[in-house]
Amino acid sequence: MKWTDTLDIAIELSEAHPAADPKTIRFTDLMEKVLALPGFDDDPKRCGERILEAIQQAWIDELD
Repeated sequence: MKWTDTLDIAIELSEAHPAADPKTIRFTDLMEKVLALPGFDDDPKRCGERILEAIQQAWIDELD
């Protein structure tokens, strides 16, 4: 997975962290969780606030 695979990342995050609330997660914590996902293989330097916002929103949508 790459940073742009927001839906895939959101699905993986919801499965890996079922008790986490994506509405209250800090971006630093979100980035760490994404980097720790199995199958994630992208440069941390390519991540920015917009990408994290998109991942967060996709995760929220996934739970709804």
